[in-house]
Amino acid sequence: MEIVEKALNLLENYPLCDNCLGRQFALLGVGLDNKSRGRALKNVLIMWSHFLVESENNVAEATTILKTLATKGNYEPASKTLKKLGVIVETLGEKCFVCSDLLESLDDLARIAKESLADLEFGTFLVGSLIPAEIAEREDEVRSKAGSEWCEALKREINREVGKRLKDLTGKEPDFKSPDVTISIDPFGRNATVQSNPLFIRGRYKKLVRGIPQATWLCRKCGGSGCPNCNWSGRMYEYSVQDFVSKPFLEETFGVECKFHGAGREDVDARMLGSGRPFIIEIKEPRKRLIDLSSVAEKIRSNSEGRIEVSELKVSSREDLRRIKTMATTTEKTYRVMVSVEREIGEDDIKRLIAELTGAMIKQRTPLRVLHRRADKIRVKKVHGLQIRMISPNKMEATIRSQGGLYVKELVTGDNDRTTPSFSEILNTKAECSELDVIDVADQFI
Repeated sequence: MEIVEKALNLLENYPLCDNCLGRQFALLGVGLDNKSRGRALKNVLIMWSHFLVESENNVAEATTILKTLATKGNYEPASKTLKKLGVIVETLGEKCFVCSDLLESLDDLARIAKESLADLEFGTFLVGSLIPAEIAEREDEVRSKAGSEWCEALKREINREVGKRLKDLTGKEPDFKSPDVTISIDPFGRNATVQSNPLFIRGRYKKLVRGIPQATWLCRKCGGSGCPNCNWSGRMYEYSVQDFVSKPFLEETFGVECKFHGAGREDVDARMLGSGRPFIIEIKEPRKRLIDLSSVAEKIRSNSEGRIEVSELKVSSREDLRRIKTMATTTEKTYRVMVSVEREIGEDDIKRLIAELTGAMIKQRTPLRVLHRRADKIRVKKVHGLQIRMISPNKMEATIRSQGGLYVKELVTGDNDRTTPSFSEILNTKAECSELDVIDVADQFI
């Protein structure tokens, strides 16, 4: 009876629709919606009134309750019951104090939401709503009057009920964590806006030639505005891996922008071979999501004239993006390096290199060549394994397996003693890296 008394007290003070009355008790009952709860409470009050008349002959109290239901509850069965008792009271048609009867038109809101999605391809969605301050204040007033610990917010009810209807209208599924689209409804303005959330595609890329940076590299002198130094292109290099990969994805999805995220990066003059480097392409505001990834891969190869190849393309997620950002310093990588030395070396030198560098912890102060864009600090990286093949007394091919983030060129040169130990230090002669290839990035992501 406490719940019924609370409901009656609310109706004595405010005109409330079934939804807004039932919402004050939203946490009671499983498998019910708020409209059903509100209607049930009004029905119980009618039956209680009828009971007062039939069992206690308390017509006065019964009439008061029924008049409240007929007027503030705008409930026609209460008017009919009063008529049977010989009291004529018409429902007033007064709008709900909280929602102004908005919740009677949830079907219309769902149709508005569907219309806003007309030009988008999506598989999952999430509904949100904007509640005006004055409506929120009215809701707070009713909630305070109810003193109920079982209520929920109007915003939550609108989001849920419109979402249920939108699912039926579109055949698509709601997703509360990572939806393809987010629909923001202005229920009182009767309009909706849609945010097409980023599409993430992961894969691996191979860079089969030297001289191409991973990301677009703006001219250092003009910052991208164009100057004689960059031949007015605004770039240090004409193309990048990012350029070749992004363009076909934008064309296929009709997105507005692409962001390229790699699991680390190789130098401009290094090739990326083997199975390729893991990457994620983040496409902003795509209008199309179901694309032929094999066709995109072929366009990337064709547009780059075979210089860039991608493989293992598949739909990814923001969670994968968070993972890939941590890979550069943890993933094991293997490099092939052509090393030239000033003096002739022999088998003993090779054995000493392998013995001293295998398993070694390399201390590297930020290399001079990247000091302009990296903090000057000491990094410690491990060399897991080293193999060396002599080509001539002054030249060798080294295969280095190491922790991600190792500056391989500096491992060879020593970088004026900023990296230790190094090839130069161990051999006690000047060593230089003439060619560098990345031949494996450990398969910890794709």
